[in-house]
Amino acid sequence: MSTTTYSPRLADKYTKDVVPALVKKFNYSSVMQAPRLEKICLNRGVNGAVADKKLVDISVDELTTISGQKAVATMSKKDISNFKLRKNMPIGARVTLRGQKMYEFLDRLIAVALPRVRDFKGINDKSFDGRGNYTLGVTEQIIFPEIDIDKVNKITGLDITFVTTANTDKEAYELLKELGLPFKNAKNNSN
Repeated sequence: MSTTTYSPRLADKYTKDVVPALVKKFNYSSVMQAPRLEKICLNRGVNGAVADKKLVDISVDELTTISGQKAVATMSKKDISNFKLRKNMPIGARVTLRGQKMYEFLDRLIAVALPRVRDFKGINDKSFDGRGNYTLGVTEQIIFPEIDIDKVNKITGLDITFVTTANTDKEAYELLKELGLPFKNAKNNSN
């Protein structure tokens, strides 16, 4: 009986296909120069969390279900009297994925969740931050098959940030495109 260690499909695709393609495109002298995906952060601010604390708990549960890893509540950093907000009140939820869980989530996002978006024509290629990171805004959490639509009391969105080791947006764009993210204009990104 052979014991093979499990490796996510996209992790294998990264080492076999993506790295050689990036090395060829950007003329890296070593495969270690090729950018890689460091982590994926899921973040959600909860509207009305000041009035109803249960909304944050629901949000944490949903993010935990979507990501397969325990999400945590985010706390406010300062007092804002106009919003009846006090320091250290729960106002959102977040989770950071790395390693195998990160690749598993990315695979589910590309293969299952994004195609379920209404009138989907691809994701915007303008949401890079200038340092090689990309943020994708999802308007409805029900595109994820893990969420039971009958138990959802409010449609809310979330932000998904892809943190890469790329130095430029162009390198990050090519990395994410090679991994399979469906960008709208699959053209050369001029940054």
